[in-house]
Amino acid sequence: MIRTPLRPLARVLHARATGENPDVIEAENISLRHQEMQVQSRQRAEGRLLVLGLFFVCAFGAITARMGMTAVSEPAEPVASAAGSVIAAQRADIVDRNGSLLATNFETHSLYAQPPQMIDPAGAADKLVQIFPDLDRDRLIKDFTGKRKFLWLKKKISPEQLQAVHDIGDPGLRFGPREMRLYPNGSLAAHVLGGAGFGKEGVNAAEVIGVAGVERQFDTYLRDPANAGKPLQLSLDLTVQAASEQVLYGGMKLMNAKGATSILMDVHTGEVISVVSFPDFDPNDRPRPPTSGFDPSDSPLFNRAVQGVYELGSTFKIFTAAQAMELGLVGADTVIDTRGPLRWGRFAIRDFRNYGNELSVTKIIVKSSNIGTARLAQQIGAERQKSFLDTLGMLEPTPFEISEAKGGKPLLPANWSELSAMTISYGHGISTTPMHLAAGYAAIANGGRYVAPTILKQPGPQLGERVLSERTAAAARKMLRKVVSEGTASFARVKGYQVGGKTGTADKPKPRGGYYDDKVIATFASIFPAHDPKYVLIVTLDEPSIIAHGEERRTAGWTATPVAAEMIGRVAPLLGLRPQVEPAEVTGITLTSN
Repeated sequence: MIRTPLRPLARVLHARATGENPDVIEAENISLRHQEMQVQSRQRAEGRLLVLGLFFVCAFGAITARMGMTAVSEPAEPVASAAGSVIAAQRADIVDRNGSLLATNFETHSLYAQPPQMIDPAGAADKLVQIFPDLDRDRLIKDFTGKRKFLWLKKKISPEQLQAVHDIGDPGLRFGPREMRLYPNGSLAAHVLGGAGFGKEGVNAAEVIGVAGVERQFDTYLRDPANAGKPLQLSLDLTVQAASEQVLYGGMKLMNAKGATSILMDVHTGEVISVVSFPDFDPNDRPRPPTSGFDPSDSPLFNRAVQGVYELGSTFKIFTAAQAMELGLVGADTVIDTRGPLRWGRFAIRDFRNYGNELSVTKIIVKSSNIGTARLAQQIGAERQKSFLDTLGMLEPTPFEISEAKGGKPLLPANWSELSAMTISYGHGISTTPMHLAAGYAAIANGGRYVAPTILKQPGPQLGERVLSERTAAAARKMLRKVVSEGTASFARVKGYQVGGKTGTADKPKPRGGYYDDKVIATFASIFPAHDPKYVLIVTLDEPSIIAHGEERRTAGWTATPVAAEMIGRVAPLLGLRPQVEPAEVTGITLTSN
């Protein structure tokens, strides 16, 4: 742009030289400058009007959009919020090995009161007691009419209860959003899942934390936002778990036992496919722990599979026989002196009945001879026995990944003497959990490798260090098969499936020392299919007793064994194991020649 000069000196000087009037030239120049100033002012004004117009258009557009959103949204009561730390409420799901839901989150509400805003405290108290019978009317009236400004009434309520409280219509009764843990299968796998509760709480949110089982063991993982809500996948099979619980509960009732537990474990991966403990509970309504002076095992919260530390009796005999063969001390057919009683100082070891003066190692297991097994332990020695059981994980709590497993520490003799070795050889003088026993039998079943029990789904075999040779493990499996086909576990025969196993019956200890005369812990430890084992099944009954053939029976062969057989028959097809059709004689057909 060319600006007009204030004074056109060149033209003025030229006008003076030529005799023209210079004032005309200056007046013309001033006129031009005023015209330019008017144009600039008009342009500035038009620009300002344009910007102001755009501002008003945007403002009215935003207001219109907000009004539209408000018109189509659900009405909500404004709730005052206080500044504080953010409460992380989201928690990852828990699923079984096939992705079936075991635990998830459920949106609900809490109920609280702000007494200063209440219109009719007494009337509200009367109606609240009708909705929640566990509330105390007098206490509510006292709190509503006192100096309190805030009062929790219920940490979580159902949709029906929310509507009933809403119908009371008192503005002092308020609702807060909540996210609670939901177990859609009720009591199924209750001891594994454990349960969850509320941790840090606020009016608008509550922190969900694990209180037992895998909920507590993996609490950090389940609450970690970095996992992007990826579910925790367990090794359990929901269908197998349901079948196992149904069979074990029926067996417990049939055998008049006060409690029961079962463990089904993959012998190659260590995955626990099902684990059951009775009595049980519903984690949606987890009961309170028992008070002092109460036997912990009577509580439904007690997990017998990992917390129940028992003398498991003759189920330990196969470990003694296997170690003796592994050390080269005996073979499966080596004859052992079984004359009794076997005396050690003032103690005497006896058999359930007289089995004769001598038995082979195989027959010792088949007939379950205490004397024969003790003789083997004498050859092994206390130190070597203790070291072998340590390699099987029998001396420390199992690494099973639920919080209660840490409390299942085996009870060991203070002095592992020769006498201790002799009694431990047949399962007395040492107390372990059924989960320990499952891991021990898995080592025999998979060819001699220790495998740690796990509740998490594994990508493949997880075999640990070798504890037995393939040859010894195979010989031990043959013995377990003969226990079923010829020995004390004849009730473990399952049509279509070869089962191997060992019974164990141990007198139940008294709380203050000694043993009961009429109470036992009956256990059957089994492997199947016996020719190519894939699974270990442990069934333990607490204080079983039945009447059979006119006599009271408590031993595992009469109690735990038939329950285990029924369970194998139910779950084996669910595990994808096809029954083997046994050949039968053809009758009613006569072969003739042409």
